Amino acid sequence: MSRREPDTAYIAYPQNTIRIIQSHEFQFLKKFGQNFLIDLHVLDKIVKAADIQPDDVVIEIGPGIGSLTQVVAEEAGRVIAVEIDKRLIPILEQNLAAYRNVTLVQADFLKLDLPEFLKEQQVDRPIKVIANLPYYITTPIIMMLFESGIPLESVTVMVQEEVAERMQAGPGTKDYGALSLAVQYYAEAYIAAYVPQNCFMPRPGVGSAVIRLRRYAHPPVQVEDEKLLFGLIRAAFGQRRKTLVNSVSHDAALGLDKETLLEALRQMGLSETIRGEALDLKQFAELTRILQEARHG
Repeated sequence: MSRREPDTAYIAYPQNTIRIIQSHEFQFLKKFGQNFLIDLHVLDKIVKAADIQPDDVVIEIGPGIGSLTQVVAEEAGRVIAVEIDKRLIPILEQNLAAYRNVTLVQADFLKLDLPEFLKEQQVDRPIKVIANLPYYITTPIIMMLFESGIPLESVTVMVQEEVAERMQAGPGTKDYGALSLAVQYYAEAYIAAYVPQNCFMPRPGVGSAVIRLRRYAHPPVQVEDEKLLFGLIRAAFGQRRKTLVNSVSHDAALGLDKETLLEALRQMGLSETIRGEALDLKQFAELTRILQEARHG
């Protein structure tokens, strides 16, 4: 990766981050989960994991003061940085003034109509998304990206370590759950790096990890009713200690009785007392197919 010298020219250099924060009298707001990266090696790992190329269009969620934005802008063709905190926009404009390929947008990413947003930004090609996400919006944002129908190539995000491990977990492990299956339906998950707390300002209370989600051209399993598949997954993990039959049959939205579920498990050669955490994505897809056929008589 190309790199200007010296590294002290970068926003992420700790003394520069401190200077920027102090000169603008910036106060961190807990509600936005603001933790700025102050380690260039970690930023480089994010860019490498995302495989940023000179003709890429990259959307960054939550640029903060522009630490990651700056490094990505040196590698990508265009960066669209979406920041929820209005106070950060003038800071970003000042910090990134030299980068003509950066577009700043003040908005709550979760409230955007993504297809319309890309049209407004005149983006008509596959995009890559990068972000340093606070825990409480990690899952909503990732699922929004996958379900929006936009031409998404990959998502490379810094998240809480525990969440990253959940995304790539397999059946029977303590981290395996609804998030694991939802992510793995849409993308190949790969943890590119673990990041200690001292790489941030202020220091978060937990460790973090960089995870890359490379979108599948086609899901690894085929189902006609995605809504039913995800409804089953959600219900199966709603009460982990219960059997799959008990958990799913108590979900009023699905409207499935115990006998129908037991018959489906018998057809699959599975125990009547099996729990949702024991089924892999392929088995949930098969269960969806059988239940869909039962619904239609």
